Amino acid sequence: MRFWCSALQEPWTWAWRAYPGVWAASAAIAVPYVWARRRIRQTHALSQDSASAALHRRQAWFFGAGVVAFWVASDWPLGVLGAGYLASAHMAQFMLYTLVAAPLLVLGTPEPMARRILAKLRLYRFMTRLTQPVFAGLAFNACLVATHSPWAVDTLRANQAGSFVMDVVWLISGVVVWLPICSPLVEHRLQHYPGKMVYLFLALGVVPAVPAGFLTFAGFPLYATYELAPRFYGLDAATDQQMAGLIMKLGGIPIVWGTILAMMMRWADESKQASLAPASRR
Repeated sequence: MRFWCSALQEPWTWAWRAYPGVWAASAAIAVPYVWARRRIRQTHALSQDSASAALHRRQAWFFGAGVVAFWVASDWPLGVLGAGYLASAHMAQFMLYTLVAAPLLVLGTPEPMARRILAKLRLYRFMTRLTQPVFAGLAFNACLVATHSPWAVDTLRANQAGSFVMDVVWLISGVVVWLPICSPLVEHRLQHYPGKMVYLFLALGVVPAVPAGFLTFAGFPLYATYELAPRFYGLDAATDQQMAGLIMKLGGIPIVWGTILAMMMRWADESKQASLAPASRR
């Protein structure tokens, strides 16, 4: 039994494999969250109104969905396919970690919980610097380029510990890049919609398109792990790599541009309400 998904060098089968490390990691994210939420509920029980209760329920659903996305990206079958068979599955994992699991986990974290964690770990000052848009965007894209380099993929995917490190780095980098947009702490978020939209477009739209284009149009396989892997239903390595590039380039469009569109609509609505407010006071 293996604790984390890594390259197997065995012909692919749909026989289920157990990866208890993935289950333990998912529980390590979910269990402390549930315990902390109970403490917050007990502490703030008397001051909660219906709006606050609805917000806490919505946060719980967000966090739960984030844990499920993390589990789906890490466990069999996607985790196994991405670790040692298909570059396209590897890329799908990356997108799930950074564009689905990470923002959902951030959105699901209540402000009191975030403040308590940062205070206990003495990380508030560090997080203040980390959530600066330029730093967060550069850190995310540096991780993107580094973890998709041929050396990193072929070295880390070859063993369970390395594959675990890569997946964790992806999740953390995803959390970092989303903090300026939806951090639980208002002082760590960008305050104006134009700044948020520009940041999101550059950090998650423009820069990732460069390595995506390189993967799509490269004339030869870049990763020995996937080039030498047992073929998955006859899919050749070059086509698989092109699919990986397209997933990186196009897979984030619905999320990135959907978020930007939602921001534009909210910005327009708030501007309209602000313009109507003086008239109503007359």
